[in-house]
Amino acid sequence: MDPIRVSNELSFRVGFSGHSGHLRVEPLSTVERPKPQQSIPDFILVSVSDLASGAVESGPLPRTSAKDFVRGSINNRPFRPGGLDDSQNLERTLPPGASNGEWVREILNGGPAQTIPPSLKQGLDFGALKPYPWSWNVYKESNTPKSSLDENLSGLSIQFDDLFKKAWEEDAVGEQEGHVSEEETVTLEAEVDTTEVSSKASESGISLDDILSADPEGSKLHLDGFSDEVGQQPKLAWAKREASKQIVDCFHELIPDMALDFPFELDAFQKEAIYYLEKGESVFVAAHTSAGKTVVAEYAFALASKHCTRAVYTAPIKTISNQKYRDFCGKFDVGLLTGDVSLRPEASCLIMTTEILRSMLYRGADIIRDIEWVIFDEVHYVNDVERGVVWEEVIIMLPRHINIILLSATVPNTIEFADWIGRTKQKEIRVTGTTKRPVPLEHCLFYSGELYKICERETFLPQGLKAAKDASRKKHLTAGVSSGPKPGTSAGHDNARGQKRENTSRTKQHGANFSGTGSGYHHNNGNGLSKWRAEASMWLMLINKLSKKSLLPVVIFCFSKNRCDKSADSMTGTDLTSSSEKSEIRLFCDKAFSRLKGSDRNLPQVVRVQNLLRRGIGVHHAGLLPIVKEVVEMLFCRGVIKVLFSTETFAMGVNAPARTVVFDTVRKFDGKEFRQLLPGEYTQMAGRAGRRGLDTIGTVILMCRDELPEESDLKHVIVGSATRLESQFRLTYIMILHLLRVEELKVEDMLKRSFAEFHAQKKLPEMQQILKRKLNQPTKVIECIKGEPTIEEYYDLYLEAEIYNNQISEAVLLSPNVQPFLVTGRVVIIKSETAQDHLLAVIVKTPSPYNKQYVVFVIKPDMPSPVENALSGGNSQDKSNAFDQGFFVMPKSRRGLVDEYTTSVSARKGRGVINIKLPYRGSACGMSYEVREVDSKEFLCICSSKIKIDQVGLLEDASSSVYSKTVQLLLDLKSDGNKYPPALDPVKDLKLKEVKLVETYRKWTKLLEKMSQNQCNGCIKLMEHLKLAKEIKAHKEEVCALQFQMSDEALQQMPDFQGRIDVLKEIGCIDEDLVVQMKGRVACEMNSGEELICTECLFENQLDELEPEEVVALMSAFVFQQKNASEPSLTRRLSDARNRLYKTAIRLGELQAQFNLPINPEEYAQENLKFGLVEVVYEWAKGTPFADICELTDVPEGMIVRTIVRLDETCREFKNSAAIMGNSALCKKMEIASNAIKRDIVFAASLYITGV
Repeated sequence: MDPIRVSNELSFRVGFSGHSGHLRVEPLSTVERPKPQQSIPDFILVSVSDLASGAVESGPLPRTSAKDFVRGSINNRPFRPGGLDDSQNLERTLPPGASNGEWVREILNGGPAQTIPPSLKQGLDFGALKPYPWSWNVYKESNTPKSSLDENLSGLSIQFDDLFKKAWEEDAVGEQEGHVSEEETVTLEAEVDTTEVSSKASESGISLDDILSADPEGSKLHLDGFSDEVGQQPKLAWAKREASKQIVDCFHELIPDMALDFPFELDAFQKEAIYYLEKGESVFVAAHTSAGKTVVAEYAFALASKHCTRAVYTAPIKTISNQKYRDFCGKFDVGLLTGDVSLRPEASCLIMTTEILRSMLYRGADIIRDIEWVIFDEVHYVNDVERGVVWEEVIIMLPRHINIILLSATVPNTIEFADWIGRTKQKEIRVTGTTKRPVPLEHCLFYSGELYKICERETFLPQGLKAAKDASRKKHLTAGVSSGPKPGTSAGHDNARGQKRENTSRTKQHGANFSGTGSGYHHNNGNGLSKWRAEASMWLMLINKLSKKSLLPVVIFCFSKNRCDKSADSMTGTDLTSSSEKSEIRLFCDKAFSRLKGSDRNLPQVVRVQNLLRRGIGVHHAGLLPIVKEVVEMLFCRGVIKVLFSTETFAMGVNAPARTVVFDTVRKFDGKEFRQLLPGEYTQMAGRAGRRGLDTIGTVILMCRDELPEESDLKHVIVGSATRLESQFRLTYIMILHLLRVEELKVEDMLKRSFAEFHAQKKLPEMQQILKRKLNQPTKVIECIKGEPTIEEYYDLYLEAEIYNNQISEAVLLSPNVQPFLVTGRVVIIKSETAQDHLLAVIVKTPSPYNKQYVVFVIKPDMPSPVENALSGGNSQDKSNAFDQGFFVMPKSRRGLVDEYTTSVSARKGRGVINIKLPYRGSACGMSYEVREVDSKEFLCICSSKIKIDQVGLLEDASSSVYSKTVQLLLDLKSDGNKYPPALDPVKDLKLKEVKLVETYRKWTKLLEKMSQNQCNGCIKLMEHLKLAKEIKAHKEEVCALQFQMSDEALQQMPDFQGRIDVLKEIGCIDEDLVVQMKGRVACEMNSGEELICTECLFENQLDELEPEEVVALMSAFVFQQKNASEPSLTRRLSDARNRLYKTAIRLGELQAQFNLPINPEEYAQENLKFGLVEVVYEWAKGTPFADICELTDVPEGMIVRTIVRLDETCREFKNSAAIMGNSALCKKMEIASNAIKRDIVFAASLYITGV
């Protein structure tokens, strides 16, 4: 920063500030003046990167209202995503004066007062403004090195603390030395009514134009003591993975003043990540569960606090958000934003779900301006079919000034994903991580009461599986089971029984997967009680084994909520806690559940879970009440729960490692089908085994009952490669509507930058070079002596005729009418392998019961005679037919008379055998020939000619004279100048009467007539010109193909986009010019339910006649997610409203299908409207106790609470939509409905937030 002294002796500095390259004018000191109000200049803070030509970052215009500071508003413009450098639409959004820097020149030089702000049509009337002259005293420090623009800009930083530290230190040094080597006074006087301006420009230093035209991203921070050589090299890839030993060894020298100190020694990948964060770079960290990825997130929070900016931590699951809020609360200034909770949104460190961040980006929330870091936890969740698109949307939509931190489990294509992000955001992504587990794992099979180790330290041990199979064999022999199940079938199911079970319901599947131990299972299979007793005995056997080996606590993963509950309830006589632990559990539960009112404390689920917890047994799945789940999680983290039966959500949503992990089965239902666990899913759950700092090794156990898994299946699951990160990007109506609201932000830009299009977009520069070379090639011109050439038209006719001819030939060969003609001696045309010239042949032997192929004698033009060589360029070639690339059947009227020969009888009778080895090759009469077997599919055409052949001489005697005679006979057929003999007429000779074939035949004959009338027909240079026409056409097709691949039309989802645009036009969300209408603005508010159905429901006034309780009950169909639920008993008004809403969904489904979207109307309605909880929500809104509404349905209590909580968010969305529509009555009704459902246990505060 260069200090500038104004004429009234008030010093200030001009320089860059902020993470997006702002030009800042600020005073250096304050001096008491008689009239300070006249001497203190205004502060100027303008984004140079916004206003300079070529700038790419333009967010919403500054707004004065703080009402929507955090959540944003539908009236705001979304921020411009980073990386959209190639968009040309930005030029239209900036006024000319802002683009060329005139605004700064007017500040310095003076000029007419500007009363109209940029981009506005009119301004305020300030009256007559008097002219005011002034002068500037510009000083240049002696310690400022004379260097080029790039060298001066290289000192600029995108980080706040380093920028200010560097700037103030330089100024301090300059003031201490007191050297002012050069002083220039630039007198700039301006009058409003004078156009003459006297100025004296500085001859040295950086000019104003240089500053304005500088690229703020061209500067990179280099920490002292370490130079980043990679940044100076040309970018070959945006993802950089370079494990630097120098960073690890000199970490504390490189970063002497850390933003956050840790009480333990950091791992190598953590040091690398922190170093890159200090440099202001984006980071991708891939490591196993519990490896310490959260350290990177904590450091980003510390940097944000140090820089006085904000950091955002996003998680895929609400539970993770709540847990991280509790973990970070004591360390940082933390706020929490989820669908139903908003705590301290003004905090510098915000924790939220990814959907909330997406909504903030689309709604242009002002808080986005302050964000420096966005942390994406569990990035591998991008593979989720339903919600994975949210991660891609957010990454694409993030503005340029925000740095990205990605935390993920180990995946095979980390570099590929990071390269996509870097290319999308136009910034380098540093990839780091580790494949080393902090606590090594051992994997065992539990079979017949014993543990068999099958894998240790990522190495499979086949001897362990062999020992288990030996034990299984011995067990069955001892039990005398002659027809027992064979070892070697898949885990958890027999070969036959497993197939049958997959067709049963989900509950039955999970129940049937667990057979009893020993021979007693077969006798008790029909008795459910006996089966569960056997299950309880098996669990008791396992837990006793683990207890003796000190392998508790244990998490047992079952893939069914029902399975978890039954397994836990079956352990009635098991007590694993001491008296002190029982006391701790009782006190904790009493304190946690004390916030519930009396009836809710006695809910069956609450009582049952407390009884289990006192014995050290817990359950955890989505069917539990949120407060019950949190109690289980917290007690498990305290170590008082010894056995936890859980679904796989515990591995994703809770950071609670155990000593041991047990898999009840290795098969799961994924919502569509039963399948084996994927390696990535197994790794995620197995990673919960082993507590860092407590255990030296973690144990993973696979349950086996009557059968053992195959070795290949075990290897695939345990040591197989994790699932690759794959794009689940899909277009949604709400995404399209949000993007259509801003001109410079096109939907095509979003599609291009999706992970699905990454590889295609990556090839664009190469394709552009190829296209440039193609266009620069000299154009070939066909010169015709007859005037303007028509060869292109002739060549198009030729290609079309060839297509018809191929269709006719295929139909002919498939017809049964052709078989009588395919006899010995018939001349045929064989398809050439090179496709350059087809081959003339004669059938020598027809198929027999022992040989289904034809034996043919083929002549090849490989060895043309000298005479033919001499004549190849003469008239005989010129007179030949134009069809070089294929054979065309000639009309019968144009055929020559050809003698038909019957098959000759040899001197001796043949035996019908083939004595030669096929294929048999030779040469005669200057031509190559070949005897070979062909299928009828290789016949291109059947000729009308037959010749006399000697079958015995060709196949049995291999007589050279016979071969020569046959070659000569075939050559004689070409003596009239035609390339091939005429073919059998498909209509007149073969008597084919199929309508489609006859129509094709007529089209083909008409094309031949057109070709004969063309002036090119019979031209002596026809073949030469045809070859040129082919090259010209191929060149045009290549250019067109390249242009198409580089265009928006080539995007994978472009047809889907066009269809959705047509749907939005049809229902009135947008007009013909793609301008979003009021109906579209209403649809933008709908995030909870399907936006089209919700919008149509509002605009059809379906909710106006309903009471608030009925409205919120009907709206539950938008957010309830469970597919199977008992049929609700509804009032007549609710039943009618349900039918109207369902018909609306069917109509919208049919409309989308009409515009070629892959949607089935019935499935669309059933998928987006689930009425299973309408009665439950209706009673809840009327004030019915929670215990009573649970009796109305078979839906678990946790799902009921989740649905009602989401309903509150839906009510807010409908309220905002009603305000947009101007429907005040509906707006008030939504507020009443929201208040009616917000009570008691459903909206009990999270224990993570309030504490216990």
